[in-house]
Amino acid sequence: MSPPKDLLASERDQQPAVTKRISTSTAPIPLPPPYSVFTRRQHVLVLCLASYAASFSPLSSFIFFPAIDDLSQALQVPVGRINLTITSYMIVAGLAPALLGDLADKIGRRPVYLFMMSVYCVANVGLALQNNWTALFLLRMLQSCGSAATIAVGYGVVSDIAPPSKRGTFVSGLVLGVEANLEGQRPNITTAVGPILGGALASYLGWRWIFWFLAISSGACLLLIALLLPETARSIVGDGSGKVSGFRRTVLSHWQLLTLRQGHRRPGSASGEAAVAIGNDTGRRLKLPNPLASLKLLWAKDSALITLIFGIFYMNLSSLQASTSTLFLTVYDISGIQLGLVYLPSGIGSCIGAYCAGQLELRLEMLQRPQPDPVALSFVSCSLLDHDYRVIARKNEIEINIPGSDDLDHFPIERARFRSIWHVISAGAVSLVGYGWSLQLKANMAVPLVLHFVIGLSTAVVFNICGTLLVDIHPRSPSTAQAANSIVRAFLAGGGTALVEVFIDSMGVGWTFTIFGGLGMIALALAWLEWVYGEKWRKDMRDRGVER
Repeated sequence: MSPPKDLLASERDQQPAVTKRISTSTAPIPLPPPYSVFTRRQHVLVLCLASYAASFSPLSSFIFFPAIDDLSQALQVPVGRINLTITSYMIVAGLAPALLGDLADKIGRRPVYLFMMSVYCVANVGLALQNNWTALFLLRMLQSCGSAATIAVGYGVVSDIAPPSKRGTFVSGLVLGVEANLEGQRPNITTAVGPILGGALASYLGWRWIFWFLAISSGACLLLIALLLPETARSIVGDGSGKVSGFRRTVLSHWQLLTLRQGHRRPGSASGEAAVAIGNDTGRRLKLPNPLASLKLLWAKDSALITLIFGIFYMNLSSLQASTSTLFLTVYDISGIQLGLVYLPSGIGSCIGAYCAGQLELRLEMLQRPQPDPVALSFVSCSLLDHDYRVIARKNEIEINIPGSDDLDHFPIERARFRSIWHVISAGAVSLVGYGWSLQLKANMAVPLVLHFVIGLSTAVVFNICGTLLVDIHPRSPSTAQAANSIVRAFLAGGGTALVEVFIDSMGVGWTFTIFGGLGMIALALAWLEWVYGEKWRKDMRDRGVER
């Protein structure tokens, strides 16, 4: 029996209303705003300038090593007194970021960059002109003050413009000097070429040209920062859309503002009014930095463990580099520019290590998909850290790569960052032991040089992993966290470089580096503690209302 026609008509009349209700209920939900309003090209510019400035921190150390004997003869002082300038440099390198890193978190990255590069450039001019050991000692401390915090502030810049799911790639770009995820990669290999460049300058032009070279390079960096680097601090400009004035604005933006004001003098000019509005001050008052703020971070268990891991590997690398020239001169009877070339394997290993941590090609995987997305293919080059981040996110069924999805409060970021650290720490520690015994037994020079390479590679990866995780757990004060890291690593490295010659003289090079390798295995145990308990410690601090 069929239904009545009037009932069918009634049902048809009601269908549009049902469809309308379904359409309303399935309306798309607006997504949160993006993490940063900076364009892709602006990301490239900011990362390149931050990397350029950060390169002076390692370059100032490595370029100095080949000139130690020349300085000793020119200033007529023992080599031991020249080595004291290295110790003073490292002490200031540990203390300066505590002040400047906190200052950058409070008043912004750009004013601190301008101050640091100005101090660094002036210090190098003074070093090129000085003629006595006292001036060398004091100016090396001033040089360290200008360059040591550039890496800490650079980590802050990365946290300003990159969400956690992309941060590993950007950190690699900062450390290596690579334009992450972009075409035209240009590696910054200061640790590799620094000793060679220092040896060449000292041999052919004289040791003063080492400092003239640094003065000219840092002056160019200062000019580029003044002209082009925008303010990125999220406490100042938020996602980058906040308005700033004074030193926080680039020189080009000041010139553009002046041009607009002169070109729109007519009453009621909308463009002129907009130009004036752009120049309004944000009204923020200058806050004095707290040099003890970074030390407070070390009371947190997870921060202390991460900085200790970083510091142990930095101490091992510094002790290795400080003793390399003396050991190779004694064991293999080489000198001059050849000693500079000995540092090359470690430098190349550091660059490749940063690259391995920073670039893991996923293009093949994406091309194997039934319908590869051409837009996504332009972003397939991601870091090892970002790959680990994605693996842990999928394991915990957490969506990523959409705006607002990078909330780390309930994400096991410790397991994501430390997922690949075990093999790296082990390789670095074992290679350090092998390096010592290869010199003790006077093996072929190729053996310690290859181990130099492995040690540099593993150390760079550990630096990248620990530096990224430290930024992740301190999103509100990344530069201050890196300043705490600098204090720990500088004092550990200072102790290591002071004791390495004593250990070698008393127990031999083999057992000396066996001790340093054992410390590397202690770092492995510290990493396990952070892997197991890090998320719990972070949750406990969040529940107590501690903001980081």
